[in-house]
Amino acid sequence: MSSTIWSVDDHLEDILAAIRPLDPIELHLADAQGCVLVEDVTVPVALPPFDNSSMDGYAVRVADVQGATEQFPAVLTVVGDIAAGGADLPAVGPGEAARIMTGAPLPPGAEAVVPVEWTDGGTGGGAATTMLPAGSEPAAAGGEVRIHRPAAAGAHVRERGSDVGAGDLALARGTVLGPPQIGLLAAIGRGAVRVRPRPRVVVLSTGSELVQPGEALGEGRIYDSNSYALAAAARDAGAIAYRVGAVTDDAGILRATIEDQLVRADLVVTTGGVSVGAYDVVKEALSDVGGTEADGAVGEEGSPAGSGPGSGSGSGSGSGVDFRTLAMQPGKPQGFGTVGPDHTPLLALPGNPVSSYVSFELFVRPAIRTLMGMPDVHRPRVRARLKADAPLRSPEGRRQFLRGTYDPDAGAVTPVGGTGSHLVAALAHADCLIVIPEADTSLEPGADVEVVLLG
Repeated sequence: MSSTIWSVDDHLEDILAAIRPLDPIELHLADAQGCVLVEDVTVPVALPPFDNSSMDGYAVRVADVQGATEQFPAVLTVVGDIAAGGADLPAVGPGEAARIMTGAPLPPGAEAVVPVEWTDGGTGGGAATTMLPAGSEPAAAGGEVRIHRPAAAGAHVRERGSDVGAGDLALARGTVLGPPQIGLLAAIGRGAVRVRPRPRVVVLSTGSELVQPGEALGEGRIYDSNSYALAAAARDAGAIAYRVGAVTDDAGILRATIEDQLVRADLVVTTGGVSVGAYDVVKEALSDVGGTEADGAVGEEGSPAGSGPGSGSGSGSGSGVDFRTLAMQPGKPQGFGTVGPDHTPLLALPGNPVSSYVSFELFVRPAIRTLMGMPDVHRPRVRARLKADAPLRSPEGRRQFLRGTYDPDAGAVTPVGGTGSHLVAALAHADCLIVIPEADTSLEPGADVEVVLLG
């Protein structure tokens, strides 16, 4: 372990300098949600591809309904029925109308659509509220319809290309594909897109005291909450997360477990075993996982690039993972490097629940989003007024991250729970982190503070 005390910013800079976005791949739309486009997507055909009705009603010529009123309706001959997807379109001539459904193509000769509510629906009675079903009332596609209002040219018609035109830019490279973007790609006929994939993140906890939730809790044992919380956090960041059951305090077992997991990992996250205790075996286990040679950044094409952990930036030990002491609370002990033949990035986090989660938000989440090629890898930060009953204390020389709840309307933040790194309940009720800089040992109520938003 290096004797240097690292700042939060320097440690994060080291991590991000050693990680590059994953190589692009072609994915079907159903698998591309949350991924980042690596190419501009243009529109091959106009959207919509033809003039179509935005209402259920009647396709008409403007001149035939001009001046129509309820007292003196325009009486037109119905020449056919047009459903969405219809191909054989009846022409609409003078004095004629065609029943038309929402999304159906506008027939030749028609200039506008009159909503069915403006007509008698072909019943000969008063204003209609719905179209007569074509199956149960075949005669509705013929006969006459009385129209009670005029319509201007183009009324209730979605014109061809009114959404996007052929050759327009649909989505630019760098776009994160959410549900609306997936819908647009499908609408213009793209079945697959070239994206950076969601990284596969393996999360494992270490500690012989850990028991899986649902099992009996023996004397001196605790439930493994970290691997569940961090796997959930990885998914929230956009990754595909694989949670591994807790590994006992045995360096050989831990080493073998990590080596086995490398086949499905773009990033490995461990929690626990990075401090200075007699049973903190992570440092020992990670000294040579898979014949590691961590000699730089993991870049596109899987090649090392530049300097990084294990190549002079840390302890200089030649180890794949550099273990450090950071000037922060919680989360002072940290580890980072690459392991295995493919130089898979690995972040080793402390074992206390709050320490591990805060460390994930500060270091692992940005790493995941860098692998994804995200345009912004950091959580949003705001300034807020501290709302507290007493001053907040912080050790000199450490950047402290306290849990809090943020009120955007009031521009205020309130601490939740204490400073203990084991306070899981307080963490569960927090939606932000309150940042106390290294130089500040006390913050008075009402002070202006930096807040990291977690929601």
